[in-house]
This record gives sequence, structure tokens and C-alpha cells, in this order.
Amino acid sequence: MAQATRVPARRRFVKVEAEVRAVLERLLETIHPREFAVRLWDGEVIEPDPGHPAKFTLVLEHPGSLGRMLWPPSDLTLGEAYIRGDFDVEGDLIAAFALREHFIRPRFSLGELLRFVRVLRRAARLAPPTQPGREAARLRGRRHSKERDRVAVRYHYDVGNDFYALWLDKNMVYSCAYFRTGEEDIDAAQEAKLDYICRKLRLKPGERLLDIGCGWGGLVLHAAQNYGVEALGITLSPPQAEFARRRIRERELEDRCRVEVRDYRDVDPGEGPFDKIVSVGMVEHVGVEKLPVYFEKAWSLLKPGGVFLNHGITVGPGPTPSDAPSGWMRTLFKQGQFIQRYVFPDGELHPIHVSLRAAADVGFEVRDLESLREHYALTLRHWVRRLEARHDEVVRVAGEAVYRIWRLFMAGSAYHFEIGKLNVYQALLVKPDRGRSGLPLTREDWYAPKAAPLTRAA
Repeated sequence: MAQATRVPARRRFVKVEAEVRAVLERLLETIHPREFAVRLWDGEVIEPDPGHPAKFTLVLEHPGSLGRMLWPPSDLTLGEAYIRGDFDVEGDLIAAFALREHFIRPRFSLGELLRFVRVLRRAARLAPPTQPGREAARLRGRRHSKERDRVAVRYHYDVGNDFYALWLDKNMVYSCAYFRTGEEDIDAAQEAKLDYICRKLRLKPGERLLDIGCGWGGLVLHAAQNYGVEALGITLSPPQAEFARRRIRERELEDRCRVEVRDYRDVDPGEGPFDKIVSVGMVEHVGVEKLPVYFEKAWSLLKPGGVFLNHGITVGPGPTPSDAPSGWMRTLFKQGQFIQRYVFPDGELHPIHVSLRAAADVGFEVRDLESLREHYALTLRHWVRRLEARHDEVVRVAGEAVYRIWRLFMAGSAYHFEIGKLNVYQALLVKPDRGRSGLPLTREDWYAPKAAPLTRAA
């Protein structure tokens, strides 16, 4: 009896496998030039177009891979298929993201698409059941309440200091680096970024600096050691704070520098006023509806004539009308769910004018705005390469699922910075002192030769 039931099941499998190959061939024939290879579950390799070396190889691990990847169509479906290992990408994962832009544009009729769906759903049901390997974020309570923000931030950053240390720079800076030529290594580029921020703030010995969302403390350490300021950094991640405090002790900077676990809303105005405030990569966690609260808090903590440098990722202008998918396809393909579930829960990006208006409504004067978009694309390429080079160590420290999540997230981010769908800006904001900004007439001092580090006597 068992033998009798196995034969029809095998025939069904062979039929579905043939149908999947037909769908795959139809999808591939619309891509010209095709600069990637495809390796199937049985070892067969479909080579790229002649004269076009493969930038990457798409590996389909079983006949149900395409179904697991594409149905229902969303970045969450695709991301979870990658985390589970239903498919892999060998080579340049960043280049592979161009395929997504290809498939959300209408190249097939609705009838043909529905036929694809029937095949892919059947194939997906034949695939072995697996789990992603990392639990998705599950947040409760009011969005952007203090407690919910604490849980959301720790979901991302408390993966572990050892994990981040494997691929970040020596100072553990987890934000856009600054490249003068594009040829620098990540250590040099991140140190240049820290110094560039200090120059923009025009820090002076004895000034008080607040770093909102200080991470592992790289900026407050640099500012205290090289510019002689009294620096306070705040973070919601206890492992980050512990790491920063250890670095502060090692450099004997306890008299100038401290890091605390605290929500920005809980900094008492009595601890001010601060001469300068900086926030790098924090505004993305604030939420659009909380931007007035965020800027009002910075305003209340800053002395008149003080400067606030706000550095954050924004959404770019988006696709041009000729590139935009048709209405039904745009509705079908859902975006942003993977990042929300597995990377930055409750993270929110908005166009730059939204945060500038919120800052201006509080009273800040916008004195300078600089895009560092290309710098972030370069930074992410460094991070992806470093992560990939340390794959085995990352897996030992954090697991294969975490490796795949961060590889996918950072490669996708690099691609979207490169094509302009993401941007990153540094906005220099001043709290005017009866109309006086306290700033020089030019930016020349930002680009002056770097001074030697201050001595302990400074």
C-alpha cells in the first residue's frame, strides 16, 4: 500500500518540478542582459548571457525555492526564504537587488502572473518545513512609548557586542563613515567621520556635549580625548553602555566622559545647559509623530547660541514616473515588512523636509545641510565584505540566521543608497541667541588640517 501511494506522489513532484523550470525560464527570458547565473537544486547551472560575466549566482536549493521566495509577494516573504536557506546568493549580493526592481515592474499579463502563482504555491507546499532561526520582533503597547522603544532598540543592538566587533571598525561606529577619496579603509574613514562631526560642532575645551543615541561611545570618546569637552552619551542598550564605560576607563577619561542607559526624554533640563548636542543615527528610531518632542527636548537642553547636529537616514525621492510599477503590481508587492520584523522594529524613515520642519517649528535655525549618501553606500559595502569574510566566526557568535539577516539588510541598504532611494543628511541647527548664531561666516575651519590630540593637561 505504501508503494502504491509513493508512485503518484513522485509523479506529482516531477510534474511540479517541470512546471517550476518553465516558470523560471519565462522569468529569465525577460532579463537582458542577464549578468548572473542560476544553480538549480539538481546541480544544473544556467549560465549568464554570452559576454556578460556573472556578478553573482542565484542558488535555488529545492524545487519549492521560487515559491518560498515569491509568494505571497513581499520583501518579508523573500527575506524569510533567504534566512531559512531556501535560496542563497553567491557573489555580489548588492548587485542581486537590481532583480527586485525588475520584477515589480509589469512584464507579464495578469493571467500569466496568476498561472505563475498556482505553480509556485504548489511547489512551495512540497518544500521541507523550516523556521527562520531568529524570532521576529513582537512589540506591545503604544508605538514609540518609552517602554516599547526600549524593547525595539534592544532587539537590534543587543544581538551582542562580540557580533558587531567582528565587522565594525576598531571604534565600533555603527553609522555612515566619511571618505575623502573612497580608497580609505573603514577604520580611517570612521575616524575621519568622528573628527568631521567635532569640527562641524566647533567643539572647544571645557564645553559640554550631549550625544543622544551614543552607541558604543565612539564619538564621546573622540570628542573628550581630542577636543577636551565634557561629554555625556546616552543609549537604551545596556551592552553598549557597558562596552563604552570600559573604553572610557581604559583611556582614563572618567573625568571628561560618561555613558548612561537613558531615554532621551528622560534627560533632565537641570543637567543642562549643554553647549553642543549631537545625534547620529538616532532620529530613525524616534518616529514622525514624536519629532516635535525630540526637537523640543534638544531645544530645552541647549544653551542659547548652542549647536545641534542631527544626522539621520531619510527616504529619497523614489522612482521616477517611468520607473514606477503599475497600480496593481505596486499594491501587490509589499515593502518594508522584513526590516520591521527582523531588523529595526518601529524604525521610521521620512523625507528630509519633515524633520527640518519639525526642528524649525521648535525654533531651530537650519544653518547647514549636507548629504552623505555616497559615503553610506561605501560604508555598507565595507561592512558587507567584512561580515562575509568573518562568516564562520559570526555564526559561532550569533548564529547563521543573524548572519543572513544582517547580510541581506546591509546589502539591500547599500543598493538603495546607491540608486538614491535612501539618503543620509547631517543638519546643523542653531538655537539663536537673540538673533546671534555664534558661527563664523564660512565653513573653512571644517576642512583645516587636523590638530594634534589634546594632552591630559588640557
